[in-house]
Amino acid sequence: MSMNLTRRVASRLLKRGESSIRIKPSAASDAKGAISAEDVRNLIKKGDVYAVPKKRNLSLHGKERRKRRDKGRSRGKGRRKGTYKARVEISYTKKIRGQRRILKDLKQKGTIDNAQFTKYYLLAKGGTFVNKVTLINRLIADGISISSEEFERLRHI
Repeated sequence: MSMNLTRRVASRLLKRGESSIRIKPSAASDAKGAISAEDVRNLIKKGDVYAVPKKRNLSLHGKERRKRRDKGRSRGKGRRKGTYKARVEISYTKKIRGQRRILKDLKQKGTIDNAQFTKYYLLAKGGTFVNKVTLINRLIADGISISSEEFERLRHI
């Protein structure tokens, strides 16, 4: 691999731009000899290939404000713009879409029939399930056979 390819692979692995990747002059021959992404990963672990730290243009005032907020200052009710739910909780929409994706997938695969689909759809709509895992566990408890591989796949739909 050439130095440019090594730099490009390193930028992908470090999730930084190519211009921020540096290769130590002492490791130039190793960098040229790197054939795979695994070789570049090893160079990164050794410290021969690294990314320049991100530049931060922070004012002293901003740093002081952040320190105060870390202590809990300026976080009172008068500073808050949104409701508690808007600031903290995962939205209903985000939760329900994931649960509906699971139900739709199981229906298409034939694991559940239309009546079961409707039953669990309405339960999900009513907020019975806290998240996708509780929905899957309820399906298993009700006698619907879901393998461990299928369980893991459904969790990440």
